Amino acid sequence: MPESTDKPQHEPAAAAPKKAAGPKAADRRSADRKAAERRAAKKAKRQRRAQRGSGPTPQWYKYVMFGLMVVGLLWIITFYVTQGLFPFPELGNWNILAGFGIAIVGFLMTLRWRG
Repeated sequence: MPESTDKPQHEPAAAAPKKAAGPKAADRRSADRKAAERRAAKKAKRQRRAQRGSGPTPQWYKYVMFGLMVVGLLWIITFYVTQGLFPFPELGNWNILAGFGIAIVGFLMTLRWRG
């Protein structure tokens, strides 16, 4: 059967009287505020990083990067050509690792190179 029109309508939830905010509500607001501050700080940090990262890499960075690659390669070649007498005979075969390590540092520098 259809409902009669003389029944009172329910009030919307927004019109209900509000309860006094307890300590849990204050903690929640404080946590929300801190989270918003953290998000704002992260956003500001990303913007600073983007501004700082713009533009080409300084000239000295390129020289160091390519220099390390060449020095590492020459280290390994020198070790092989001199049959272990140079660059440091006391390191033995660890000279190969040292040469590769120097060259790898140069290659890793290419990750930050902006033409």
